[in-house]
Amino acid sequence: MAQPDTKKVFFENLSGTGKAIAVLTSGGDAQGMNAAVRAVVRMGLYVGAKVYFIHEGYQGMVDGGENIEEASWESVSSMLQVGGTVIGSARCKEFRSHEGRLKAAHNLVLQGITNLCVIGGDGSLTGANLFREEWSGLLTELVDQGLIEADAVQKYSALHIVGMVGSIDNDFCGTDMTIGTDSALHRIIEVVDAIMTTAQSHQRTFVLEVMGRHCGYLALVSALACGADWVLIPEMPPEDGWEDKMCQKLSATRSRGTRLNIIIVAEGAIDRHGTPITSGIVKDLVVKCLGFDTRVTILGHVQRGGTPSAFDRILASRMGVEAVLALLETTDNTPACVVSLRGNQSVRLPLMECVQMTQEVQRAMDGKRFEEAVKLRGRSFENNLRTYKLLAHRKPESELPVSNFNVAVLNVGAPAAGMNAAVRSAVRVGISEGHKMFAVSDGFEGFYKGQIREIKWADVGGWTGQGGSLLGTKRTLPAKHVEKIAEQMRMNNINALLIVGGFETCDRIKQSASGTKRRVFIIETMGGYCGYLASVGGLAAGADAAYIYEEPFDIKDLQANVEHLTEKMKTSIQRGLVLRNENCNENYTTDFIYQLYSEEGKGVFDSRKNVLGHMQQGGAPSPFDRNFGTKISAKAMQWVTKKLTETFRQDEGRVFANTEDSCCLLGMRRRALVFQPVVQLKDETDFVHRIPKEQWWLKLRPLMKILAKYKTSYDVSDSGQLEHVIRNRPKESDTSVAM
Repeated sequence: MAQPDTKKVFFENLSGTGKAIAVLTSGGDAQGMNAAVRAVVRMGLYVGAKVYFIHEGYQGMVDGGENIEEASWESVSSMLQVGGTVIGSARCKEFRSHEGRLKAAHNLVLQGITNLCVIGGDGSLTGANLFREEWSGLLTELVDQGLIEADAVQKYSALHIVGMVGSIDNDFCGTDMTIGTDSALHRIIEVVDAIMTTAQSHQRTFVLEVMGRHCGYLALVSALACGADWVLIPEMPPEDGWEDKMCQKLSATRSRGTRLNIIIVAEGAIDRHGTPITSGIVKDLVVKCLGFDTRVTILGHVQRGGTPSAFDRILASRMGVEAVLALLETTDNTPACVVSLRGNQSVRLPLMECVQMTQEVQRAMDGKRFEEAVKLRGRSFENNLRTYKLLAHRKPESELPVSNFNVAVLNVGAPAAGMNAAVRSAVRVGISEGHKMFAVSDGFEGFYKGQIREIKWADVGGWTGQGGSLLGTKRTLPAKHVEKIAEQMRMNNINALLIVGGFETCDRIKQSASGTKRRVFIIETMGGYCGYLASVGGLAAGADAAYIYEEPFDIKDLQANVEHLTEKMKTSIQRGLVLRNENCNENYTTDFIYQLYSEEGKGVFDSRKNVLGHMQQGGAPSPFDRNFGTKISAKAMQWVTKKLTETFRQDEGRVFANTEDSCCLLGMRRRALVFQPVVQLKDETDFVHRIPKEQWWLKLRPLMKILAKYKTSYDVSDSGQLEHVIRNRPKESDTSVAM
């Protein structure tokens, strides 16, 4: 096994012995809250702390008694895939009063609790911070009333608070994504995809109302993810006269042969004068002006329900672990913090800075300073809005710039969900930039065979939600056909290429295991030699082990895993999940591991195996894949335009692109989207196994092991630094990767 880097800081130095941590959920529920609760409980127990549930949010803290319950490792089993919050959440008017907070302080002191993990929205977190600020005064009052001993004031002198934002609206400044947002987007997109089939059948217009009383994030991103014709959000009300413009857009779309229209309305949508725009108003307008058969669908609380997505489970698990680490490191002078996501990193931000900026957004909207409100929402929101406008509203031909450049787009490698969204984005942004766009069918094979055609704006309508690759893709490499490809580029006068491709489902199974006694599933995932799917899928599904190529293992490791699982099964744990990357080891095959677990687990558990295969590549793309594919492709096409302009020689009428930075790979590095010259990737790539030499997600593997009760080391070298929400992000950063 690979040895840890001794230069890194590991959390064994952080002990929770003698500490008591309580976790509560407050305000509206959100999918993924249970994953956060589970992570707090298991990480807290892992470091030696006592951990408590506070049932029913702040109401349970005020009422005390059985509402404050000590948690065990087993008490959070089988809750990872459950929506809502199993420990309950309630609005508590009493906690807003001084007397209510005095009762809450008394109940916490009785249990020796001085560390709180609060999962909720800005109101819940603001209340927690006020509670923290009043803490010492509350204890003094309790002593004066004879409810606690005088020495308790010194013993429990400070209350430490760490927040995690659970809100489907993604309305909290300082984080790219809040817990529950991605799952809510899944519910919306599922409905949109279903509605689009019936809308096409009857040539209907559908008006969908989604949640978002004060924040239009769900409406905006779902509109971007489904290619909606129009979207109405509170942060950016439409200009006066929007009614005519919207109807003209709908009519123009129908005239090009489209059989349906989709309009998405946030429940808090308003016009420039603050007048509400309801879904009913929009429907009546379309019927009156266009005579279209129009229906309204109000999604309501279905957006809060259902199983949390893999993204929300992973986000919440990472945040829960980071919250416990933050509590272990806190001092009496440390301000309350909130654990946030930026790019692919967990960060800590001062809680009240985030709350104050969130409140500034509402003040800007109330003052009709809408441009300011959009900027305050953050770079992610701003970029989503800009990209939607770019792709949804086609400029008249007379307003388009004339570039005289021809740009081809093609897919290569295995099909992947989100490819079609990326192609649609590239085509429409390219046309908006004044380019003539060409589509290449069947990757490089189609390229050298001349399967090239011009592709128009309307040709990619409806592509966003389609799975696979509508252009067609093959694994054929270009090396053998370079001359033929070059000839096709000359014949079609192609000035630039945009290539979308690669190096050229565990949850339902675990639910099945939940219905049986002591069963272990061994699942084989795809990924070639890359263990990302097995590792991150394991974290999302609560796996007990995940075998990957990047982390070598031997028979002793396999035996240790079986013994560990056997011991767990002898307690109240009734099910297990083991993942294996398809190429993790040529000898320790899925069949071998299945037979090993079956033999060694006799009398304790039985085993089943499942090879997921190509079902992992199938199906409709998730909201994340649609959104990410759309935005990263738009960014790539804008980069192509910039490079074409820079390298075009007016005197010769040709493009001369022979520098390293004229051929780049666009991808996420930590918190930024980076264009990296392909030639520089040689030293960073294992070409034999087609994987990077360094994988950022390997840092998440110990987290999976800890939550499965293994003793291991967890690298916290990226943790511990309190940042500031107002700090500017890197110039090239587009942390909207998280949506």
